[in-house]
Amino acid sequence: MEITACYAAIMAIFFVLLSVRVIQLRNTLKVGFGDGGDKRLKRAVRVHANYAEYTPLALLLIAFAEQASGSSWWIHALAVALLVGRLSHAYGVSQMKENFTFRVFGMGTTFAVLLAAAITILIH
Repeated sequence: MEITACYAAIMAIFFVLLSVRVIQLRNTLKVGFGDGGDKRLKRAVRVHANYAEYTPLALLLIAFAEQASGSSWWIHALAVALLVGRLSHAYGVSQMKENFTFRVFGMGTTFAVLLAAAITILIH
């Protein structure tokens, strides 16, 4: 699981950055819980939560696929796609004037990774 571990580390760093962004906004806006009605904070919280909802399961499935398939190029492809998808989604949702292209691409890519990793596991 060396390949997945490297990508998980990269994605963990991005998760911390998303967390710090929420914390900084909360401090600036003096909001201890929730979004305080602020649209920027609401978006930052949702980006962070969505990342937390999808990334761990996808990484787990990629790790299992790595063990099952033994194909390094396929695991790199899945992990890069997940990273690009999560970055695209985060960027899209973070914009106050949201461009749905980034959001849709990000979620579509994330779903494709989840399905491809699951199918890889089931085939092997």
